[in-house]
Amino acid sequence: MPGRGVRGHIDGALYHLGNHRLVEELGVCSPALETNLATLETQGKTVVMLIGPDGVRALFGVADTIKDSSRQAIKDLHALGIKTVMLSGDNPHTAEAIAQQVGIDKARGNLLPEDKQREIEQLSAQGTIGMVGDGINDAPALARADIGFAMGAAGTDTAIETADVALMDDDLRKLPAFVRLSRSTAGVLKQNIALALGIKVVFLVLTFTGQATMWMAVFADMGASLLVVGNGLRLLRK
Repeated sequence: MPGRGVRGHIDGALYHLGNHRLVEELGVCSPALETNLATLETQGKTVVMLIGPDGVRALFGVADTIKDSSRQAIKDLHALGIKTVMLSGDNPHTAEAIAQQVGIDKARGNLLPEDKQREIEQLSAQGTIGMVGDGINDAPALARADIGFAMGAAGTDTAIETADVALMDDDLRKLPAFVRLSRSTAGVLKQNIALALGIKVVFLVLTFTGQATMWMAVFADMGASLLVVGNGLRLLRK
């Protein structure tokens, strides 16, 4: 049950194990249950419930440990002028609590795979969008984003195949490093184009004025190529 949970039979009885959305869809929510859920969710915990034929049987509150590297990654992205939004299948309270701990600008919770894709489409109208994900539920959004990043170490095969870039571990600090390298690469590319065209234009002018020699022609060809390659090698130091 994508975005909701799982279900199965035990001794002929149907049981569900899922999130808040699933409980609401099954119609087994109660004021007392909502109070317990709100308490756990505002603590940043994801609540999973076991639902049997007679209603909710148990609640499990689980929470991820926020890594310092994740906080640093978000800080570095902000320093690069990049806004961050978290799209989560968790309830909005949990998503907002996690976002505040990490420093993410906005958080949107209770999203199904198609909801995430729709959010990416709306955000795309505001600029270039990069999406980071690791699960099957993220695949549609990864495909819709301008550039998709899959967490290779923990990601599913579907997410990795759909994404444009696979990060081979779970260190999110590679994201700002990727952005910095990409911007440097784009800058070097523009420099190389300008350098190559500049040399060609100078040689063309010398040719029309009758001042060009064979050695100048060699330099305009091979020399320009060597200069472009040498300039590009600067990226190896990034």
